[in-house]
Amino acid sequence: MLVTRNLLNNLKNIFKNEPRSKSHLESLRERITSGPGLQDFIRESPILEKDGEDWKYYEGKLKRDKGEDKRLRLPPWLKTKIPTGKNFSKLKDQLKTLKLHTVCEEARCPNIGECWGGGEHGTTTATIMLLGDTCTRGCRFCSVKTSRAPPPPDIDEPLNTATAIASWGLDYIVLTSVDRDDLEDGGSNHFAKTVREIKRLNPNIIVECLVPDFRGDLDCVKIIVESELDVYAHNIETVEKLTPFVRDRRANYRQTLSTLRAAKSFKPELITKSSIMLGLGESDEEIKCTLEDLKAAKVDCVTLGQYMQPTKRHLKVVEYVTPEKYKYWEEIGTSLGFLYVASGPLVRSSYKAGEFFISSILKNRKINNETQ
Repeated sequence: MLVTRNLLNNLKNIFKNEPRSKSHLESLRERITSGPGLQDFIRESPILEKDGEDWKYYEGKLKRDKGEDKRLRLPPWLKTKIPTGKNFSKLKDQLKTLKLHTVCEEARCPNIGECWGGGEHGTTTATIMLLGDTCTRGCRFCSVKTSRAPPPPDIDEPLNTATAIASWGLDYIVLTSVDRDDLEDGGSNHFAKTVREIKRLNPNIIVECLVPDFRGDLDCVKIIVESELDVYAHNIETVEKLTPFVRDRRANYRQTLSTLRAAKSFKPELITKSSIMLGLGESDEEIKCTLEDLKAAKVDCVTLGQYMQPTKRHLKVVEYVTPEKYKYWEEIGTSLGFLYVASGPLVRSSYKAGEFFISSILKNRKINNETQ
């Protein structure tokens, strides 16, 4: 529509300011010929990007051809502001003082400026990463550093984490962690202790745990479920066909589904959640199949977001999925019966829009239980 409006304005100016002559007609014909073509008007949403004060067509490709090695240029809808502001600086300093890690920093999340800075509503959100900043696995999409023998967990971390969270005055907090295959329990008891400390200091805070698969050990899953958390999350990450190429060899598509299914069986009223990255070469049929598998595992909430290559050492983006396509997947997810579907280029497994939606569901449930 913007292109159409600009073209009409140009035509009005031509007829207003130039004399009606042969040269004028030739000039008009030349301008029309060099302007937008039929395909530009057939396209549902033309891709435009800001160039100074003007708009221009995005000339980059959205998908790499088979065998092509060149990195794709970032489309305009994925360009975010550099993190700044008082809230951002304050939170960063406090986390450093308490020796706490966040997935926001370690995984180079594109939403860190919005979440840490408070966004338009002034609400600060962070996802705390427990058990250190070093993972025992090496997924090809993740920038968190890896080691076969990371440092032992900080025994003061559960209390430090709870203390910091209580001082922030948040309604909703997400706890996640690196994979700790070097620990017998995968760090599940450390997770559970942190949740209990948070609930002790603030019983009303909603706690989501975005946990590893614990090598498929369902006893570890049960420890997490019984820790008083409100939302159990574990990400399936990608479609089954791509799992061996995207995730660490110890991760497994069916193993992920089994842990999510088990969490629900241990506590049916618990909200469960998972996430899918798009843009790694998956087909529409495979995405739909993954959504159906998650639904069959009784997952309540699902998020879909764009994979973005964190460094040159990691997997390249195969495709930048358009916002219109994410809207399509949101509609598909909703039609499958998920309680909540967040789908968009910058959506991540822990994203405050979804957190507020889930918190409202949990609060309504609490009110209904109290009135019965």
